[in-house]
Amino acid sequence: MKKKATRQNALETLGVLEKTYPAAHCALNYSNPWELLVATILSAQCTDIRVNLVTATLFKKFPSMEDFAQSDLSALEQEIHSTGFFRNKAKNLKACAQALIDEHGGEIPTNLEALVRLPGVGRKTANVVLGNAFGIPGMVVDTHVSRVSRRLGWADATTPEGIEGQLCTLLPREKWTQTSHVLIFHGRSLCKAPTPLCSSCPVLTSCPRRGVTRSR
Repeated sequence: MKKKATRQNALETLGVLEKTYPAAHCALNYSNPWELLVATILSAQCTDIRVNLVTATLFKKFPSMEDFAQSDLSALEQEIHSTGFFRNKAKNLKACAQALIDEHGGEIPTNLEALVRLPGVGRKTANVVLGNAFGIPGMVVDTHVSRVSRRLGWADATTPEGIEGQLCTLLPREKWTQTSHVLIFHGRSLCKAPTPLCSSCPVLTSCPRRGVTRSR
């Protein structure tokens, strides 16, 4: 980073973005923590819109965690085929359901360490579940959060985990979950890759990379 962001100027910028995107929220459809976990696993390399289309049918055919654990793998693969990487995702969903039943009594853990030990669950997925299903602050770092936070000068790490750590240090804990939503909305709407729509950006004057068109 050419200019290190301070908490004060980051919060000022975040405040403008929060007003710009007052409806920023988790775009995945779910009715309980398990469904959110499934949807988030499916969202890897896939749009939220596509995931929501798939889960609308998936959760009717496999309504419970036990149904996933006992599912025929080929049938599960067929249901999630359009999300991409369907074989690996199906294997992880089935194994994750079984692990939750065997090791956690069918309950979703409410701490990151236990979540990331589940098949198919990384820090991003764990933080989505913690922040949105349980109200436990979690900083979700996807491609949008990574790109926007680097452009704003809030982070300069090269890995999602490194960016997560920098953002968690920069911003107060109670802001983590909503910050992720706001940055994702901003990344989808204006701060796009590879070319951001800087002329329409509400925080242009505080962006150290304004006018730079490279995705990083």
